[in-house]
Amino acid sequence: MNTNILRTDVQDFINSNLKSDITKLIFKGSPFEDISIQELANQIVSKQKSQKKLPTWFHTKSIYFPPKISIEQTSSETTAEFKASLVKGKSIADISGGFGVDTYYFSKSFDEVFHCEINNELSDIVNHNLKALNCENITSLNENGIDFIANYVGKLDCIYIDPSRRDEHKNKVFLLEDCSPNVPENLDLLFSKSNQILIKTSPLLDISSAINELNHVKKVFVVAVDNDVKELLFILENGFQGQITIETVNITKTNTQKFSFTAGNSIIPEYSSPLNFLYEPNAAILKSGAFNEIATQFNLKKLHVNTHLYTSEELVDNFPGRGFQVLKTIPYNKKTIVKVLPEKKANITVRNFPKTVDQIRKETKIKTGGDTYIFCTKTVNDSNILIINTKTK
Repeated sequence: MNTNILRTDVQDFINSNLKSDITKLIFKGSPFEDISIQELANQIVSKQKSQKKLPTWFHTKSIYFPPKISIEQTSSETTAEFKASLVKGKSIADISGGFGVDTYYFSKSFDEVFHCEINNELSDIVNHNLKALNCENITSLNENGIDFIANYVGKLDCIYIDPSRRDEHKNKVFLLEDCSPNVPENLDLLFSKSNQILIKTSPLLDISSAINELNHVKKVFVVAVDNDVKELLFILENGFQGQITIETVNITKTNTQKFSFTAGNSIIPEYSSPLNFLYEPNAAILKSGAFNEIATQFNLKKLHVNTHLYTSEELVDNFPGRGFQVLKTIPYNKKTIVKVLPEKKANITVRNFPKTVDQIRKETKIKTGGDTYIFCTKTVNDSNILIINTKTK
């Protein structure tokens, strides 16, 4: 950590070049003898990446930014704030602290927070930034998180883990047992120091496989931001043996869509051809696998066992996803499409259909855009159809 970067003249240079071409800037070289152009470029690129993802850090003076990979891998403020709303108490340890975004938000829900980061430089950076952010109840430690837990005297109210999803060769891994730290292997140790464990994982992780790897899972959260699934969260409670609740959350600019169900329930939905209204669940629900539960809870009919689209006679206002009014349903035929869509402009979505959007556009010459929405899909009798709609919300 080169503290010369924190000088006012250097910070002014960084801020004045946030929109500069980095390649050209590197070619010019550094205007400061005690700071390399590579160090300056890293500060500029990482700060650029923080503008929308980490606005608090972006707008706070004297923040020292880490390598851009740390910014890319860290939670956004949106998801960190949501995580902090799930747990509270007197003490929590973030044993894979990283850049400290989650730690910062946990400090608003807990009296005492420990941040463990094994990388010496990153730990120093976080320690400096927490002071700049006026966080007085966080202890930042340059220490292996599992070692900290093993040596901790007493009980914590919660342990938070965001295990690294890359192996020693920097390749991505997807099973929890292949991550670092190995959570399944260390569960007994973790539960000996806290009755509550919160785990963040990649959205690519299979939920059922993760539940099978872990013990005492009480809740699973599928968290999306603007319909893009960002992370899976697992809350473990020592001794819990009941039914697991899966909650989906889609945080948008205007509202937060929530949906929950009990894992393992066998529900058989009703099926129907498209009726007056069509519904597409948000990405968090699709990731959760609640394909039948969403139909039952909202009294909707499913189009096909493998088509995760739903329909109803009457409009459902609070559906957690997109809603459409059905204008027309026709068999898939490019000549017929031209007749019913003379303006040749529409937003096309494919669900359980043998052709891609690009293939359909090439065949039909339909351009993207406009207020018409077409779903290319299958019905309950396996027919390929087009459902032409307008949006209800």
